[in-house]
Amino acid sequence: MIQLLFSLLAAEAALVLALLFPTPVRRLALLAIDRAKRGRGPVMAKTIAGTMLLVLVSAFYSVAKIRRREGELGQLTPTDQVLASRHLLEASLMGYSLFLGLIIDRLHHYIRELRMLRKDMEAVTEQGRTLEAAKSGSTDEIQGYQKEVASLKEQVQELQNQSQKKTERLKTAEANSVALQKQSEGLLAEYDRLIAENRDLRDQLQSIDLRLSHSGGKKNS
Repeated sequence: MIQLLFSLLAAEAALVLALLFPTPVRRLALLAIDRAKRGRGPVMAKTIAGTMLLVLVSAFYSVAKIRRREGELGQLTPTDQVLASRHLLEASLMGYSLFLGLIIDRLHHYIRELRMLRKDMEAVTEQGRTLEAAKSGSTDEIQGYQKEVASLKEQVQELQNQSQKKTERLKTAEANSVALQKQSEGLLAEYDRLIAENRDLRDQLQSIDLRLSHSGGKKNS
């Protein structure tokens, strides 16, 4: 029993040392503990710890019983001394084993949490880099859009200037068209007046011709 407890204590101490320092052995130890905590491992560990705790209490009870016997008799026999020393040694070894087991469990838990925190920090850092890259990319895109908007504004200004010039030309052409229309109306009115005068002159000439022809006929008769 004592040899087994010494072996268990040495194995637990070696495992604690392996977990304390970041070496390849630490990875193997973490994998072994992870596998041990799966399935029925936690139940078995709790059962073994409970059994060791009961044996520890029993050992202390035996030591206390021997001490009471010493108080009654005033002196212990060599056999009682050996038994008391043996029970005390077993209780000490089991107490140390339980304590190291608790330390191993907590170390494993904290190492896992530390790894998760490191992964989270790396993820946050990667997200920060991605956001910075996105911001720089978006800044370049915004600058490109601003240049396009500036060029479009220049084109719009040029088109507005051209439109204004065409509008002025159109107004000038409309004014000229109105002037020509008025001039053509005046010419048409003058043409109508001339036609009317021409008709009057023709009528007068015809009437004169008729008078002349009547007067000539009278003279001949």
